[in-house]
Amino acid sequence: MSEREVVITEVALRDGSHAISHSFTTEQVTNVVKSLDDANVPYIEVSHGDGLGGSSIQYGFSKTNEMELIEAAVNAAERSAIAVLLLPGIGTVEDLKEAEKIGAKMVRVATHVTEADVSKQHIQLAKELGMETVGFLMMSHMVPAEKLLEQALLMESYGADTVYVVDSAGALLPHEVRERISLLKENLSVKVGFHAHNNLSLAMANTLAAIEEGATRIDGSVRCLGAGAGNTQTEVLVSVLDRLNIQTGIDIYKMMDLAEDIVAPILQEPQEITKGSLVLGYAGVYSSFLLHAYRAAEKYRLDPRDILIELGKRKVVGGQEDMIIDVASELAGYKIS
Repeated sequence: MSEREVVITEVALRDGSHAISHSFTTEQVTNVVKSLDDANVPYIEVSHGDGLGGSSIQYGFSKTNEMELIEAAVNAAERSAIAVLLLPGIGTVEDLKEAEKIGAKMVRVATHVTEADVSKQHIQLAKELGMETVGFLMMSHMVPAEKLLEQALLMESYGADTVYVVDSAGALLPHEVRERISLLKENLSVKVGFHAHNNLSLAMANTLAAIEEGATRIDGSVRCLGAGAGNTQTEVLVSVLDRLNIQTGIDIYKMMDLAEDIVAPILQEPQEITKGSLVLGYAGVYSSFLLHAYRAAEKYRLDPRDILIELGKRKVVGGQEDMIIDVASELAGYKIS
């Protein structure tokens, strides 16, 4: 790799919300953001795990109103820009306007990999509001690279400044990442990004493959705090990139310190590849389904792996969390009969 620059977005305060049942407090957000800001992390994403408006019975209620968390983050950041995630159909234009008014500077508009067309309204509004705007194509393992490019071109045409390949299930293999990133890089005029999950222990390898193929916007989660087995671990990533002479501008020691001293105590349990998170990547299931599947398995006295494998067979995607209970109840019925 030649010497160049990669821009990192820290996602622990959004993706990590899944791992702790959306229980972030304003004090935790303030402390984490201050430390990330001090370490010179350029972008920090803050919102419910399922984005603006995600606090609900289907996705899980937030302990603290997400607008309060976003406002706390904005107030704590001196240099870092605060970003939010929005899934059309969950978050609304009103939510986006409120987040921008509070001080959010970037929005990542996320859709299933075949549904980029539903992002048009939100991407265009974000540009009108003067926000940096990212198209976020989730579950990118589910379609061929050519289909992914087709959808990325739609997001580019709506005004996205960057389009991300999002490995929501942590199911992509390095050669599949290379194929997707290289195709987008060759055919888009906007920046290309990559968001990994570590369910198959490939987040770092996949992230490096993406960077080698030209991705310049990369996501990380400090202490691996994210859905499933977490994301590419930010403090490790910046250390590896420094070894490769790829510049991030982030202070490595400060990232190590905040991971150990501030974020680790927030984790309800260490982020590691358990049998549940491994099955997420193996079956190609949305990483945020893990805790929901464990709860359903306990309720119906099932092995959560059976639920996740069945969800994968049915190609269930983000937004279909209600199917977890449906599948569990069906499996329990089959066992009884």
